[in-house]
Amino acid sequence: MKSVTVGWFEIPVADMDRAIAFYQKVFDCILNKQDMGDFQMAWFPWDESKGGAGGSLVFHKDFYHTSKLAGTLIYFSSEDCVVELSRVKDAGGEVQIPKRMIAPDIGYMGVFLDSEGNRIAVHSII
Repeated sequence: MKSVTVGWFEIPVADMDRAIAFYQKVFDCILNKQDMGDFQMAWFPWDESKGGAGGSLVFHKDFYHTSKLAGTLIYFSSEDCVVELSRVKDAGGEVQIPKRMIAPDIGYMGVFLDSEGNRIAVHSII
């Protein structure tokens, strides 16, 4: 069977500045915003040597969806997902699934709604 990996991700947003503030607070990082006319992106910090996929927030009037249950669920890796989940409410989001075990050999996960209504997950081994 061929292995399939994530190469890049984009999270659609309705308000780029609000979304940047949310993700910077939840993940304690800096996102770099790029203005390209009616199209905006804000890149998450990424270290290619550590594996995983890079990605960004993206704003364009045709990209955003209004359903909180629609779209792809992206899993961010974490050392302990309770850390990021504990920051969600103060950043303007809502925790939908608090940290819970998936399976002993897989680890833990949690799901939250971001400031734009996207469902986002975090995963950790502990």
